[in-house]
Amino acid sequence: MEYNHKDIESRWQKFWKDNATYRTEINPDKPKYYVLDMFPYPSGAGLHVGHPLGYIASDIYSRYKRLQGFNVLHPMGYDAYGLPAEQYAIQTGQHPEVTTRQNIARYRNQLDKIGFCYDWNREIKTCDPEYYKWTQWAFMQMFNSYYDTALQKAMPIANLTARFEEHGTEGVTAARGKDTEFTAAQWNAMTEKEKSDALMNYRIAYLGNTMVNWCPKLGTVLANDEVSEGLSIRGGYPVEQKLMYQWCLRVSAYAQRLLDGLDTIDWTESLKETQRNWIGRSEGAEMRFPIAGQDIELEIFTTRADTVFGVTFMVLAPESAYVQQITTPDQKKAVEEYLDQVKHKTERERMIDKTISGVFTGAYAINPLTGKEIPVWVSDYVLAGYGTGAIMAVPAHDSRDYAFARHFNLPIIPLIEGADVSEQSFDAKSGRMTNSASAELNLNGMEVKDAIAATKTFIKEKGIGKVKVNYRLRDAIFSRQRYWGEPFPVYYRDGIPCLLSEDKLPLTLPEIDKYLPTETGEPPLGRAENWQTEDGCPLELNTMPGFAGSSAYYLRYMDPHNPDALVSARANSYWQDVDLYIGGTEHATGHLIYSRFWNKFLFDLGAVCRDEPFKKLINQGMIQGRSNFVYRIKDTNTFVSAGLRSQYDTTPIHVDVNIVNNDILDLERFRNWRPEFNNAEFVLEDGRYICGWAVEKMSKSMFNVVNPDDIVEKYGADTLRLYEMFLGPLEQSKPWDTNGIDGVNRFLKKLWGLFFNGNDLAVTDGEPTRESLKSLHKLIKKVTADIEAFSYNTSVAAFMICVNELGQQKCRNRAILEQLIVILAPFAPHISEELWHTLGHDTTVCDAQWPSYDEKYLVEDTATIAVSFNGKARFNIQVPTGTPQQQLEQMALNHENSAKWLEGKTVRKIIVVPNKIVNIVVG
Repeated sequence: MEYNHKDIESRWQKFWKDNATYRTEINPDKPKYYVLDMFPYPSGAGLHVGHPLGYIASDIYSRYKRLQGFNVLHPMGYDAYGLPAEQYAIQTGQHPEVTTRQNIARYRNQLDKIGFCYDWNREIKTCDPEYYKWTQWAFMQMFNSYYDTALQKAMPIANLTARFEEHGTEGVTAARGKDTEFTAAQWNAMTEKEKSDALMNYRIAYLGNTMVNWCPKLGTVLANDEVSEGLSIRGGYPVEQKLMYQWCLRVSAYAQRLLDGLDTIDWTESLKETQRNWIGRSEGAEMRFPIAGQDIELEIFTTRADTVFGVTFMVLAPESAYVQQITTPDQKKAVEEYLDQVKHKTERERMIDKTISGVFTGAYAINPLTGKEIPVWVSDYVLAGYGTGAIMAVPAHDSRDYAFARHFNLPIIPLIEGADVSEQSFDAKSGRMTNSASAELNLNGMEVKDAIAATKTFIKEKGIGKVKVNYRLRDAIFSRQRYWGEPFPVYYRDGIPCLLSEDKLPLTLPEIDKYLPTETGEPPLGRAENWQTEDGCPLELNTMPGFAGSSAYYLRYMDPHNPDALVSARANSYWQDVDLYIGGTEHATGHLIYSRFWNKFLFDLGAVCRDEPFKKLINQGMIQGRSNFVYRIKDTNTFVSAGLRSQYDTTPIHVDVNIVNNDILDLERFRNWRPEFNNAEFVLEDGRYICGWAVEKMSKSMFNVVNPDDIVEKYGADTLRLYEMFLGPLEQSKPWDTNGIDGVNRFLKKLWGLFFNGNDLAVTDGEPTRESLKSLHKLIKKVTADIEAFSYNTSVAAFMICVNELGQQKCRNRAILEQLIVILAPFAPHISEELWHTLGHDTTVCDAQWPSYDEKYLVEDTATIAVSFNGKARFNIQVPTGTPQQQLEQMALNHENSAKWLEGKTVRKIIVVPNKIVNIVVG
């Protein structure tokens, strides 16, 4: 009987669906295990072979844990909101929901063909009102909460207002945007609008002015990862930095908890370090520098208060409000020109860019320790979101300040004894202080760490600053000027933002005539008729960003059909958190930070039982494309094979990899590929056209995209699954090379051949040989360890070795082959299910029991012994393992090769290392 992957795979995929094999329910009698994939955005292009890499890895682990007796939750859904669908709607006039649903159907079809063990009964789509009702609900809870810094948790905003009524801001411990103070009397005298504005300074979800990536052409704010080199990724339109009144989430309030939580989870150290750097905790001092001749003080944050004597200029971020306040009239034009020049750079690009630029404001600040006037500049190397958006520049001891000072010929004062700053800054944070004395404070001669402490104490006592912990982590911008996103459950009464009642959720998207901003510049929802409450109050026109729907989707999977809660207490207490999360490194900061923040907020509310959402996280690498090239002789339509191209003047051209097999071009398909190649001529090598190749990003423009449907059609899903794992370590990027897939397919056919003799089942009962038991138990030990270590590529190699050994042994034994199938099932479920039932089982192989290995079968029967004379190895002998020492001595002495080394010599001593060495000392 031949291995027919099409028949086998379609049959078992239908069986699993009809029998709800992967349906998962709460089962208190079984331990739980929750495996999660970072769910995909369903693009119109569908999946290419790089996309399933992480899904296959998680599927293997899910099946493995089920075989070990765990109740495994393995769901899948779609991150369905996003700018691409909206832009397509603008271009075609189709509703984005229509194209999104079509794309989801395509993804689902492709995923099903690969045989994943997803519980599709738990499928979620972020664009479904039943789902985003809970995103809106969570936003409402954040609006109605503030973060208590003493309790280190979110608390009801009503508690804060009650305190304001009694005591004003005195003694309030709350994360806030600005330091504001008012008495109870002042609070009680405020209008409703004034109270609303004051509370925005404390709410976790709040309206505030913030710098955003604004794309005028798209009419919306963009996230950092949607912008590159000042242009939108989607469309390539100019993007500028703009101060806008936006909904924001006070993620920064959770900065320390987000840091501390990293110590409790099993993530790679590199990923944790990425998160730590993004959060960016630093301890330092906040100081005030008065502006000469103006009633303004610049607040700056520094981690090196000891360096204040070396400040020779100050720098403002282009977005800083200080710029407009202090710029002198004669410098106004130059400053405005500079601001216009740099507004297209995102903060991320500014952090990377080493180009030196800046402009003098015309203003001078007064050093509070020396009394000296120092010039104030504007430069894009200072970021508005970190600290106060203003820095004191100490060029002698900071590389970027040094480069700026050298470029603009500003003074450089070294503060460390012996520091040579003639060519570069001295960035070491140790040494003895110099040039650091005033009438009130003398740091000269102190070690740096002592000088930092002394300066902090001094500025605190003198009232010119305060000691402070600062974080780089910003609050999340939560507004988008788009149609295709979750509506905010917010309306405005007399200009005051108010929440809908919970029984009005979900607030669904209205129909509009087109998906563009209005003629007056309002977001697309401004086009909706009657977009207002029943009593005529206007609803919010912005929608939520893409990360809104993806921040808590893992919780909804636990209880996807619950109409009364995001997740019930029963479901959450059983599933608790994600045991294994697999996804790409592109989410190392944004998504993971926001999800952890969202989860911690819900934990504070008592809505979930775990403070951290993801116990273990694995970042899979990328499958890169393997591009092929043809070489056209210039000014002709003739193409020369790769090995002969050096003889001609040629131009390389990307060619569709799907018309190339093992780097050999299908000439007829090439001629039919594009009209300009209809009359192509070829210079061949040995009758064949050999293409060149290179490893590049998998992309349509490089014609190197491989559709998994084509691989499944030709070789089968099990071959695809095994081959993707065989390409290399899961966490490394590697090129896709279809040339090697035949070997994996042959392995499956060889496996099939162990079970059949022609069309007849050839499996026998009886006792297996020790040799076969050794092959099997060696495999069990290897694959078990490899799966736990996510070393799937070496598991596939181990399967190949085992099947080769069993073939050589002519093993047809049921006891061996049955366990082999169970071990293989997570990797190749279709062929495993077929063979499992062929062996007479009437239950799915998914519910078999993962076998354990027995060390006794792994013990070698023979040992190779090195025979040495006076410490020099001369030959080897094979002996039964455990041969007694005296017998080993005699075997070595009596061996025919020993005669010449013993001739004329006397044996003085024999040293035996069991199962390794016999050393004969002669003299």
